[in-house]
Amino acid sequence: MTARIGVVTFPGSLDDRDTQRAIRLAGAEPVALWHKDKNLHQVDAVVLCGGFSYGDYLRAGAIARFSPVMEPLIEQAKAGLPVLGICNGFQILTEAHLLPGAMLGNDHLHFICRDQKLRVENADTAWTTDYTAGQEIHIPLKNMDGRYVADQHTLDELEAEGRVAFRYLDVNPNGSLNDIAGITNAAGNVVGLMPHPEHAVEPLIGSGRTDGLPFFTSILKKLVNA
Repeated sequence: MTARIGVVTFPGSLDDRDTQRAIRLAGAEPVALWHKDKNLHQVDAVVLCGGFSYGDYLRAGAIARFSPVMEPLIEQAKAGLPVLGICNGFQILTEAHLLPGAMLGNDHLHFICRDQKLRVENADTAWTTDYTAGQEIHIPLKNMDGRYVADQHTLDELEAEGRVAFRYLDVNPNGSLNDIAGITNAAGNVVGLMPHPEHAVEPLIGSGRTDGLPFFTSILKKLVNA
């Protein structure tokens, strides 16, 4: 049976189609999920894609967190459903308290769009097993509110428990504390990051690299072998 991975579309989402294509390229079946629908349609995993849900009013992700689709998603994520939050999706996961910390405006107060070098810090999550710890990859980054912050206790806990999944290398593009580009929950089924792996899955387009494809092959292998 083909693994089915849902991609949620909110008002203002812009990378849902790209995410669906990445899922398809990895060999899974993408399932479009609408923000007003409380039914996840029995998907095996969910991706919250990038964009500007609800125009980033109040705070990025603050309104989307209360969309009807989030009610079953939060419940099932706490029960083990694999969930990946990319950029705006990461912001939504922090607003929903599925991941700790918060996302603030970039420290230089400008929108940034660039290829970003990262180091894989945790290759044991549901979304990162096709990487190796310490691997250096390049993933496109585009955001205005990408600065990850948390109190010192939370930062110490993330570091001590190996829950920093990705870290910026060479340059910190937005002022994120501890150069954090992405984190995971304690169970490893929920992962959020600011860079966009769905834009690095084919050599012909985007960055010209396929460094983002292992996100989607990792979850496919986990689901198939479950």
